[in-house]
Amino acid sequence: MSRIAIPSVETSLEASKPLLAAVKQQLGVVPNLMKLVGNSPAALEGYMSLNGALNKSSLNGALRERIALAVAEYNGCDYCLSAHTYLGQNVAKLSSDEIAAARDHQSSDAKTSAALNFAYRVVADRGRVSDQELAAVRAAGFSDAEVIEIVLLVALNVLTNYVNNVAHTDIDFPVVKAKG
Repeated sequence: MSRIAIPSVETSLEASKPLLAAVKQQLGVVPNLMKLVGNSPAALEGYMSLNGALNKSSLNGALRERIALAVAEYNGCDYCLSAHTYLGQNVAKLSSDEIAAARDHQSSDAKTSAALNFAYRVVADRGRVSDQELAAVRAAGFSDAEVIEIVLLVALNVLTNYVNNVAHTDIDFPVVKAKG
């Protein structure tokens, strides 16, 4: 059970309602995470703004979902693992093997694997990646703009992982548990 109240859309703060309506229009539902973050309209607006901007990045949806899975596994966020496994399967059309590999920051594709390894190093080393790790992601074909986008995707996912880990958000997707 969630340790922080998750209001219904109807009982959410007035300032959050238009933002939650936009989520419903985009996804068809309003996930518990959005309703929870809607306890603070400013936080919801900030999250949605960064998420929306990163959805326009040059990194494709499948890679963004893989990064979300790698970060959620590292942070032990069952809510995000559940949500991004669902989205990975049903939106990004990732195979079960690719989802499992992403959780271990790996991929059968070398370029994708380089991005996931870099994302893992960013989260595990709190941004203090080595010159060699930065060189490796560049050598795999990622531009400086894409490197920045990977870092911001990591940060966005850390944000949701921490919110969910603090709140123990009720999972409203098929449940997936972190390995350790």
